Amino acid sequence: MDRFDVVALGELLVDFTEHGVSTRNNPVFEANPGGAPCNVLAMLQKLGAKTAFIGKVGNDSFGKQLREVVAAQGIDTRNLMTDDKVPTTLAFVQTAPDGERDFSFYRNPGADLMLTESDVDRSLLQHTRLFHFGSLSMTAQGAEAATKLAVETAKSAGALISFDPNLRPPLWESLDVAREKIAYGISQCHILKISDEEISFFTGSEDVDEGVSVIREQYHTMLVFATMGKKGSRVYYDGSRVECGPFLNERTIETTGAGDTFMACVLHGVLEHGLDHLDEKKLYAMLEFANAASSIITTRKGALKVMPEEREVWDFIRERKG
Repeated sequence: MDRFDVVALGELLVDFTEHGVSTRNNPVFEANPGGAPCNVLAMLQKLGAKTAFIGKVGNDSFGKQLREVVAAQGIDTRNLMTDDKVPTTLAFVQTAPDGERDFSFYRNPGADLMLTESDVDRSLLQHTRLFHFGSLSMTAQGAEAATKLAVETAKSAGALISFDPNLRPPLWESLDVAREKIAYGISQCHILKISDEEISFFTGSEDVDEGVSVIREQYHTMLVFATMGKKGSRVYYDGSRVECGPFLNERTIETTGAGDTFMACVLHGVLEHGLDHLDEKKLYAMLEFANAASSIITTRKGALKVMPEEREVWDFIRERKG
């Protein structure tokens, strides 16, 4: 059996992102492959990791497109299943002038929700260094069971677990349910990436430090990364807090995939250094690289197909630091 650095489970979908207007002044949308877990794997592949994806798409043109694109990134697709009855999930992403997004999902249901426990290839999870997931695979009962099976299998095999809430309120029957499922994810992970907005949602605190303190006291998460958009990012580890400013980019067109790019980069750092004896220098370097890569991806439409190369990120950092 192949040994993987990272296996991820979750949604794989088509993001229709705004791409100008037609000659009749109607909005034009471009079909970009997306889905947070696969975006993370795509960036990890660029950084030299060996990855595999567990998920489900429809037996339609979009599903076939996604399968081809994911495989082209080098991600192992042996556990990417096909549903013959339910179509591939679609999301329409409208972007504000500042790059922030508004999502409209066509997922009631979508094929990604049809993943079941019997679909999961446990051998992948028994042969990976790290397993990554988000909350959106827990918005339907069958997919939630598959997610929890994957977490339990990977943990039992000694893998590290990483979690990104990736909160999308329209996809939950209620925000109380979303909070409950996010709590499960945090309770299971060694590595948490969470945005300032998600911290506020989950803890009720507008103060990032205070919110993270609440999370760490309750769940004892070893490594917590807090992303703060244009304010940069912070990492919390073993009683220390390290902060890194953003790489603001005048060429930013949208923020789709920025958090996923960040997640991949910090997981790359964990794969390189482990979770023991991380000093402030290593933690800062992880944040700086992740912030830079995230800045680059905001200048591109979509994410999965256009992740930056490692050398490109280092060149960007050197250029910005003079």
